[in-house]
Amino acid sequence: MDFEGVPGMQLSLNDRTYVVTGGGSGIGKGVASGLAGAGADVVIVGRNAERLSAAAAEIQAATGREVRHQPADVTDEERVAGVVSSAAQWRGRLHGVVHCAGGSETIGPVTQIDSAAWRRTVDLNVNGTMYVLKHAAREMVRGGGGSFVGISSIAASNIHRWFGAYGVSKSALDHLMMLAADELGPSWVRVNGIRPGLIRTELVEAILSSPEVSEDYRQCTPLPRTGEVTDIANLAMFLLSDAAGWITGQVINVDGGHGLRRGPDLSGMLEPLFGAEGLRGVV
Repeated sequence: MDFEGVPGMQLSLNDRTYVVTGGGSGIGKGVASGLAGAGADVVIVGRNAERLSAAAAEIQAATGREVRHQPADVTDEERVAGVVSSAAQWRGRLHGVVHCAGGSETIGPVTQIDSAAWRRTVDLNVNGTMYVLKHAAREMVRGGGGSFVGISSIAASNIHRWFGAYGVSKSALDHLMMLAADELGPSWVRVNGIRPGLIRTELVEAILSSPEVSEDYRQCTPLPRTGEVTDIANLAMFLLSDAAGWITGQVINVDGGHGLRRGPDLSGMLEPLFGAEGLRGVV
């Protein structure tokens, strides 16, 4: 086969400006560090100003790149609009976003879910994603294109019993990525999602510390290790790069193959809290 004239992969992110939400810790911090290391100008966003400041200083010391931080709650649309506008003005254009901000305040049987916590989780994972996408897409369209990457979860595709609003709201995020990709393609804005499996962060310490649950994850995962933040960051940076220039509307699992099997059995961790009868819906 003749490959003459076929260009190599273009992965350089030099002098491009990116916003990373949830950038103070975990996956967001890892993505921001990778971007800065690849020569990008990065703005990290999150609710905890002190944590953001520390993360920015750490990344800047490691990479030699200026990293800006903007405290903001992504459920506050006005604040989101201001942060996105500020990032675009920094170097004159916004090239992309990795939206990592998300989480859950609900866990347990649907018959015992706290409805207010459910609403807050949906607000964070669905409305927060929409606000960031809405305002970032405006800037990227004005700039001639860009790339948006939304961080979802394997819980969106594989049922995680007793996970409350988390998987439900991440399913909505997946749909939003595809909807936006279809709408924004004519303006050269690409939109994709990543579904992480079990990634070693402080948010999953309870799972990793439970022998029963961690063993069940091992049995459900063809590649026999826990995922690392760099596994997600590597794909995110690829999707932002020119090498992914004809990829849009995709939601890609980074889960060691876990998506081929089933969601985890969390009963060993949750039965002591709700009881065996509670887990089947008895109140």
